[in-house]
Amino acid sequence: MARYIILSNWTDQGVKNSKDTVKRARAAAAVFEKAGGKLTQVLWTLGQYDLVLIAEAPNDEAIASICMQIGQLGNVRSCSLRAFDEKEIEQILQKL
Repeated sequence: MARYIILSNWTDQGVKNSKDTVKRARAAAAVFEKAGGKLTQVLWTLGQYDLVLIAEAPNDEAIASICMQIGQLGNVRSCSLRAFDEKEIEQILQKL
């Protein structure tokens, strides 16, 4: 499966309901699983982003759908990044 890093910020609604953030993270994990992916880690952060998620999904289309579903709930806005491990980047570099 492809690996992704998702950088998220709370919306005004998300901040207002911040006490539910752990419950929302668990619900997000269920969305990932239903789409054939896996939310492997959720980190609450200080600085530019409120949350950093590390996830796996079958492909880019699946992660886009997952992020749209979560975004429709109105608590976060996200930016998704495709991430490559060492083995994957070595395979890419061999094509140069």
